Amino acid sequence: MACFEDAGYFCVDNLPPELMRSITELFAHEGHRVERAAIVCDVRGGQYFDELERALEELGQAGTPHRLLFLEAADDVLIDRYKETRRRHPLAPNGQVKGGIEVERELLEPLKERADVRIDTTDLTAQRLRRVIADKMLPRGDAGKMAITFLTYGYKHGAPREVDLAFDVRFLPNPYYEPDLRYLTGQDSPVIDYVNATSGIEAFYERLVPLLDYLLPAYLSEGKAHLTVGIGCTGGRHRSVVIAEHLAGLYGERDEFAIEVIHRDVDKPPRRP
Repeated sequence: MACFEDAGYFCVDNLPPELMRSITELFAHEGHRVERAAIVCDVRGGQYFDELERALEELGQAGTPHRLLFLEAADDVLIDRYKETRRRHPLAPNGQVKGGIEVERELLEPLKERADVRIDTTDLTAQRLRRVIADKMLPRGDAGKMAITFLTYGYKHGAPREVDLAFDVRFLPNPYYEPDLRYLTGQDSPVIDYVNATSGIEAFYERLVPLLDYLLPAYLSEGKAHLTVGIGCTGGRHRSVVIAEHLAGLYGERDEFAIEVIHRDVDKPPRRP
C-alpha cells in the first residue's frame, strides 16, 4: 500500500467488498479529486470477503477500469512471516497457521485465476516488492532510465523466482575449491583476480554483453521500466558476485540505466551447516 500511496493513489485497506460499489460511486461524483484508488481486500473481511467476486463483476459491468493484483508466497515463508509479526492467521484463530493458509489458498483460488497480475513474494524483500509492483502496476509517464537489478544467488540455496533473465556461470572454475579463497567472496580482490584469470571468462563476456546490449533497449521500448538479471553459481558467493559487479560497473557508466546490485547469498556460509 505504501507503494501506491507514494504514487498518489487514494488507498483503502481491508475494505469490505460490499462497499466497493459505494466507494467507486463516490469517486464518480463531479468535483471529486480522486483519480486513482488502490483497495486491499483479504480474508480479514470474514464473511464479507465472499462478495469480492461479485463486486469485481459489478465493476466490469459498470465500465469501471480496474486491475486485480494477487500476492502469494510459499507456505514456509508465510509461516515464518506470521511468526515474526506474532499475528494469528484470520482463518485459524484457535489453530495452527498452516491450517489457516491451506483454507485461505482454497478460498482465494478463483481470484488468483482471474488476477491481471500475480506476484510471488517468496524471495522478495519489501524494497524489491515495491519495485516489482511499480513495474507491473503503476502508470508511467516519461520512460526515463531503465532500472536494472543484477541479482546474484547460489543454486544450492534455490533459484529466485523474480528474475527476468538468468545466467548460470557454474561452467567457470569454482574458487571454493581453492583453500585460500573458500571463505572470501567475489568482493575480495583475490577472488576477483582468480575469476578474471579463468579460461572462458573473456569469451563469456564477448557473448553476454552484446546479448544484453540487444535485449535491454528492446525491453525498454516494449515498456518495461525494470529488469532483473540473475547471475547464479553454486553458492552465490564467488563467481556470480564477480560477474555481477563487472556488469554493474559496465552498464552503470551508461546514462540510460539505473543500476542496482543485490548479492542474495554472499553472506551465507560456504558449507551447509
